[in-house]
Amino acid sequence: MKENKRLLGSYKEAEAAKYLAAKGYCIIKMNFRTRSSEIDIIAKDRDTYVFVEVKYRKDYSCGDPLEAVTPAKQRRIRMAALYFLEDMNLIPDYTDMRFDVIGITKDNIKHIENAF
Repeated sequence: MKENKRLLGSYKEAEAAKYLAAKGYCIIKMNFRTRSSEIDIIAKDRDTYVFVEVKYRKDYSCGDPLEAVTPAKQRRIRMAALYFLEDMNLIPDYTDMRFDVIGITKDNIKHIENAF
């Protein structure tokens, strides 16, 4: 069961990356992992690094997928973004960046730019 969820999650992340690419984003990395977190998609929107969290729900019975990005999750994503920037020899204070969330349901994709 867990393997199926992981496979479905990977499929939905790929769907989100395709959606972003169609909007003109350059996909840099998928599933960037640190010890304590993961960033689903790292992309560039012109000169801005975009760290994207993707959430999928088959329907709204458990709420909107966008609501699943808790403050704790946001903190972990921010920390992972700092590790990524360090790996790329980029200085956070001099690097344009933002954090987006993509919520996917059975028949809809919602993209919130600068979500947190």
